[in-house]
Amino acid sequence: MEIVESIKNISVQDPPEGEFSSANLKWTKFGTAEHHDDVAKIRYDRVDDFIYGECSNVEFPTRFHIERGRKRRRGSLKEYKSDEYLEYKLYWCSFGPENYGEGGDILPSRRYRLNTRNRAAIPQSMRGCTCHFAVKRLYESPTLALIIYNERRHVNKSGFPCHGPLDRDAIGPGAKKVPYIGTEIQQQTMSMIYLGMPEENVVQKHLEGIQRYCDADAKLNKMASQYVQKLGMVIKRSTHELDLDDQASVRLWVERNRKSVFFYQDSTDVDPFILGIQTEWQVQQMIRFGHRSIIAADSTFGLKKLKYPLCTLLVFDSRQHALPVAWIITPSFAKPDISKWMKSLVGRIRAVDTGWKVSGFVIDDAAAELEPIRNIFCCPVLFSLWRVRRAWLRNIVKKCSKMEVRREIFKCLGDVVNSIWKGLDSAVAIEKFMQDFIDQTAFMQYFKDCWLPKIEMWLSIMRSVPLASQEAAGAVEAYHIKLKSKLYDDSHLGAFQRVDWLIHNLTAELHSSYWLDRYSDEHDTFKDVKETYIASTSWHRALQISDTAVCFRENNDFFAEVQSQKDNNVSRIVWNPGSEFAFCDCSWALQGNLCKHVIKVNMMCKIRQGSGSMSFNSFRDLLTMLLRKPMDDSIEMDKAMAWTQQMLNQVQSLVEITSANDIGTVVNSFPLKWVSRKTRTSARKPSANSALISGSNSEDSNDTAQRNHRKRKRLSKLG
Repeated sequence: MEIVESIKNISVQDPPEGEFSSANLKWTKFGTAEHHDDVAKIRYDRVDDFIYGECSNVEFPTRFHIERGRKRRRGSLKEYKSDEYLEYKLYWCSFGPENYGEGGDILPSRRYRLNTRNRAAIPQSMRGCTCHFAVKRLYESPTLALIIYNERRHVNKSGFPCHGPLDRDAIGPGAKKVPYIGTEIQQQTMSMIYLGMPEENVVQKHLEGIQRYCDADAKLNKMASQYVQKLGMVIKRSTHELDLDDQASVRLWVERNRKSVFFYQDSTDVDPFILGIQTEWQVQQMIRFGHRSIIAADSTFGLKKLKYPLCTLLVFDSRQHALPVAWIITPSFAKPDISKWMKSLVGRIRAVDTGWKVSGFVIDDAAAELEPIRNIFCCPVLFSLWRVRRAWLRNIVKKCSKMEVRREIFKCLGDVVNSIWKGLDSAVAIEKFMQDFIDQTAFMQYFKDCWLPKIEMWLSIMRSVPLASQEAAGAVEAYHIKLKSKLYDDSHLGAFQRVDWLIHNLTAELHSSYWLDRYSDEHDTFKDVKETYIASTSWHRALQISDTAVCFRENNDFFAEVQSQKDNNVSRIVWNPGSEFAFCDCSWALQGNLCKHVIKVNMMCKIRQGSGSMSFNSFRDLLTMLLRKPMDDSIEMDKAMAWTQQMLNQVQSLVEITSANDIGTVVNSFPLKWVSRKTRTSARKPSANSALISGSNSEDSNDTAQRNHRKRKRLSKLG
């Protein structure tokens, strides 16, 4: 914005009659390049309308008192500038300034206040609010007033809201008397409120958390109940629209939540919009579950509905469930932009744990840039089939009415993918597939429009990098489904094109849901939440199906039957068993999802037939490529064999640890490691070896020591 050096160049504004606020005015930068403020020129008789409008802020209701004031008599100045005042008043938010918040100074209370009838509403505590502005009645034009806004935000010096519905640290007039409430207790209470649990249950759990630090009594019960009610009001009143303009609203959110932002780049003519979100809890989970483990990406979510697509980075927790540890909102998938936020994210994690390292990175988009991942995360890249499988199956069910046709199309598409490892020509397999199902016009039109131009790109990525397992695919798909159910609510259809709405839903409801899932599992609380969390992936639901419930027909490997766990009279048929492109007739699979019946049948096929999955075929293909190294290239062959042996040793150790019932037996089988004895710090006689090693230098030092000794002896005799 251009800086104006004379107020004569600023036009007078006159909003419609009635109260108005700073949002109704157009602000101008006034001053010099070194120091300037936001100013606006209005009629002097409308100053009270402006002050009343500022006090009526929905998010920060307050009062403004006169902190300081000065006056001049008309004609007292012979020479004056254009911005000289006839009257000057400094208005300050009545919630400031005494405590400037985290990292700030504690200032003494004011000794006096002017205009005391304009005090803040209850509570009247001073909370360090820095919002203040000055009003100048201009000397040369007494009918006009210049408003100089020094700080428009109602925040403390740390940048956090310090009063109003968005203030979560000081809720209500008794906030300072409430017993100690740690971050964990507050997050638990917020999560329960966001998930819609009954208030009496929330109060009970909140009390249990407080009782860890103090004894329970009637007063404590009452205060805890009030705290939960007021926290519920804060959550209910909080809104994603911090400003009517979405871009300005996002800027405000970033300023207030800097601890939860690891990268931010506002959109300009040159740079695209990028926002990386990661809360402190997500940092902890990424360090805990991501170190020497796998990170997966659910990329390009909401490409057609949201204003900007969403990318989620996931780690796999102790139950191998996908846990979101970072959200990136950006329309750009270019290599330089991806490198920016990836470097910032890895730098943030390694600032906490310098030894943090990733074993692998799973992608689900064939167009993803691999070079930034390999260079920044320093790990191999794997590819997951879940997005391809889900898109094909959903459209087959939608566009083909007959069950027989659905399963045959899905099976043939699986054969097209599997041709990579069978040494067949993929182009021939695709051509044959299109000829066989030419009568399915609806699906073929979809396949030609959406997949045929880029099918070679997808097959190429599957051919060049290893494939991730079906368990990883099921975990990522489970997160994707939960994310979709949280965001795509009919009541929010009008907000899809606002980024602040997406941020609010991610950091409030979705974050609270996953936090409570992990908390309930680790502390064995909230039994219903824990059971739902455990059964949230098809892989874990498949483990609950007994082996006897799976039936294979003799001399028929085309399908298998899985008996229902709830009703023994109901069975599900799984076609093309043993493949990632198996097809089931249950309602969950007909929605395009990877169902528990398919996973269970594939588990049984590996035991029954010894058949390998596509991920195993991919792994075997990579090992075969290593063995095909030319024998004359001996150094490269040695490297390949060393890497393969190292990888096999790590896999074998991991299998032993995960399959062992007693970890002690595994530890006892480890080879002994001899550690050298620590060097003694006390004086000792030098050994013969050290004397030999030191050589002539030691002899010289001994001669010097003897001469010094004789000299001290002579001096002592003289004394």
